[in-house]
This record gives sequence, structure tokens and C-alpha cells, in this order.
Amino acid sequence: MYAPSLFELEWNAFVIVKRTSSIATVPRRPAGICSRADPAIAVSTVESPIGDLLVAVTPQGVVRLAFDPERVLEELAERISPRVVEAPARLDPVRRELDEYFGGRRRTFDLAVDWSLTSGFRRRVLEATARIPTGEVTTYGALARQVGKPTAARAVGGAVGSNPVAIVVPCHRVLPAAGGVGNYGGGPDRKEFLLELEGAR
Repeated sequence: MYAPSLFELEWNAFVIVKRTSSIATVPRRPAGICSRADPAIAVSTVESPIGDLLVAVTPQGVVRLAFDPERVLEELAERISPRVVEAPARLDPVRRELDEYFGGRRRTFDLAVDWSLTSGFRRRVLEATARIPTGEVTTYGALARQVGKPTAARAVGGAVGSNPVAIVVPCHRVLPAAGGVGNYGGGPDRKEFLLELEGAR
């Protein structure tokens, strides 16, 4: 018997809410490719070895890549644009690069990142995180020193934990100095998988 995914349930609930609200009516299947004149956020799921990923893109780049879709659609509508549309075709470049990455054929992503969901200190930390090379790791303390806040390892951990674009912005490459993989929004097993995939473990 067919069972809808968590994303499908979340999406259907989101569409129902938006259709009955005064903010906007959310189209289910828009036509065409997004341009800067069309600020709609495109969302879709991407299959991966570590589970379905919810991905959202804007004209500026990937704005969200999440393991758990709970409240993601609502967050996008509230913080970026009420025009959130299910448009798998607009996610094809992201899907292709993720497929290559998980297949061991890609070491770096060429995808642009839309940093709209982060700012200030957190953005500085995440931009530094995005520069950690594939196959290498760093610690929260080392990252704190890199952004000019050598005593702010805990705050750096909070910034890394807030990463809205998992995998593409490789927060899984940041580890605790004491050892182990540490915390991860997708869970320690996923973090370990990604590090092993990249040859960092």
C-alpha cells in the first residue's frame, strides 16, 4: 500500500494552509524556470543514500537543504517569500550534483548558495565552513580562531548547528576537539557516513 512521505504530508498541509490564508495561493506545479524577475522559491525532494532531502532554491541559489522537512516550508514562506512552489525541474542541477557527490564522482559543489536565512556572525562562520576542503576536517575551536573569535568555540558550534544548507555547506566537517563526530542536525550516523564518503575518517 502506498504511504506518503513526510515531505508530502508537510507539503499538502502547507498548501491547504496557504490556500485558506490571506497571504497567497500556492501553485502546485508552476511552469517554466525561475529568473530574477520570478522570486518564487522552488522546493522538491532529492533521494540520497542517507534519506530523502528537502531542497529549496531561489534565483540566488540553494537556500535550504534539510533532512527533516518539519516547518521548513512555513519558515521559507515567512522569512523569504510566500511564493513557495513545488517545482522538481528547477532542482535538476542540485539533484545532479548531489547524485555525483554521493556516487563519489564529485568532490566540490558548483552550486551557488543563497545566504538569506543567516546573517552576521553566523553567516561569517558558515562562509568559513563552506571553504573547508573535501576530505579535511576542522574543530570548533579552530574555526573560531579562523573567524577572529578565538574564545567563541561554543558560539561557533551554535552557528554551525544553524546551517540551513546541509552538505553543500559542509558543517559535517567540523568536529569537537575532544574526539568523536559531535552533534549534527541529521544525526551522528549521517555525519559519520558523509565523512567516510569523503575519505575523512
